[in-house]
Amino acid sequence: MTTKTTATATTTTARLVEVFSAIQGEGLNVGTRQIFIRFALCDLRCHFCDSSNTWNAPNVCRIERFPGSRDFEVYSNPVTLSMLLQWVERQNIPHLHDSISLTGGEPLLHASFLVEFLPQVRSATQLPIYLETGGHRSEQLAMVLPYLDSVGMDFKLESVSGEKRFVEHARFLQLCDDSQVEVFVKIIISASTDVVELEQAAQIIAKINRSIPIFLQPVTPLVSPIHAEKAIIAPSPDQVLRWQADMKRIVKHVRVVPQTHKMLNQL
Repeated sequence: MTTKTTATATTTTARLVEVFSAIQGEGLNVGTRQIFIRFALCDLRCHFCDSSNTWNAPNVCRIERFPGSRDFEVYSNPVTLSMLLQWVERQNIPHLHDSISLTGGEPLLHASFLVEFLPQVRSATQLPIYLETGGHRSEQLAMVLPYLDSVGMDFKLESVSGEKRFVEHARFLQLCDDSQVEVFVKIIISASTDVVELEQAAQIIAKINRSIPIFLQPVTPLVSPIHAEKAIIAPSPDQVLRWQADMKRIVKHVRVVPQTHKMLNQL
């Protein structure tokens, strides 16, 4: 693959990791076909992260030549709005995709870029916009909410992720619920999950809206990118059944869905 240089004009730019077409493997949109725009940079350091390559901004990003081909061109970062729009339009074969997924990293670190980009990409593709987020940046969320159709918000448990953002999550989720955007919550669970934290999360969500769907996602086993000596172990079937039952006493909808894209060998 040859590296191509992007324009360096003073227009709004973003740092990307990749743009590609794939099957969504998590949450409410599982099984649907999406155009993924993976943004670089994240201000969280979750122990279970399987995208730690997004924590920092790379010098280059990769762009799929044709939807699903896994044949990539490489371009230098940062990229301009017009270039990203061209790349997304290239992916947008009629009737193939259900939506556009903004993922990362943490896409909301690029909120100023998204405010300009999202109205244009919606107009160009006529596709709904779905945000995958750590759920802790309410100020940036407020900037882009008018341009979103759905939000998948991670709820971090300190016992699993090493991050505790309960106050930020509550504020973030309240904004989503007030805006009437479609929203669901994803909670990563592992063998080390603290059931007290899990119940606290359910109570926070229930206080906002008991009908918000919650997805318990058993972690895909891996070695922590932060603590190389620490293995992240999936919960047992008994744990998952018990935790789902506990949460359903507090909220209405609790589903257990693993990372299906890993099973399908999708990016």
